[in-house]
Amino acid sequence: MSTKNRLGRRLIQLYVGLVLYGASAALLVEAGLGLEPWGVLHQGLAELTGLTIGVVSIVVGAAVLLLWIPLRQRPGLGTVSNVFVVGIAMDGTLALVPDVHSLAVRIPLLLAGVLLNGVATGLYISARFGPGPRDGLMTGLHRRTGRSIRLIRTAIELAVVASGFALGGTVGIGTVLYAVSIGPLAQLFLRVFDVPSASGGSTVVAEGQPRRAILRR
Repeated sequence: MSTKNRLGRRLIQLYVGLVLYGASAALLVEAGLGLEPWGVLHQGLAELTGLTIGVVSIVVGAAVLLLWIPLRQRPGLGTVSNVFVVGIAMDGTLALVPDVHSLAVRIPLLLAGVLLNGVATGLYISARFGPGPRDGLMTGLHRRTGRSIRLIRTAIELAVVASGFALGGTVGIGTVLYAVSIGPLAQLFLRVFDVPSASGGSTVVAEGQPRRAILRR
């Protein structure tokens, strides 16, 4: 694959992945059975402020990006795009999908949202245009403190879930399902959507360790 074609594929993967990420987050909201950790915080802040959850996602993403400055993290195209595209796609999907009340519909909606999130994660991370703001915060703290990625990630996500729940965000079976399944799903789709490097090797294999650490935005 030529350099130009690789770049084109990477850009398509980036933006398709980010749009699908926002859509998957919206499906979890519609299901009403529990959100992913940052989604719980976004929903709680949306309840508090009266803003849409997509707008809150953008504001929180921008605020987290500011925390990169003391951590000396450098944002990429994917980082900045993540802040805006996910929130816009989320609000757009919520405007299009009708409200559902039947559990027979909400459960498949939850499962579809989690699966689509794994697909989206594999797409945009494989594009290699930089981590999302929240992932960059995690890896930046890991480098600055020397603590493990697992510990840093767990501490951050427990904090945002607790804060979001206190503000009225939805925590439920969907939150647990997301927590246990997103890692394996993302790892699978990272390999599916891997863009071959210029030498023809696999970028997922070459960069496997950092990518296993960054499986969410």
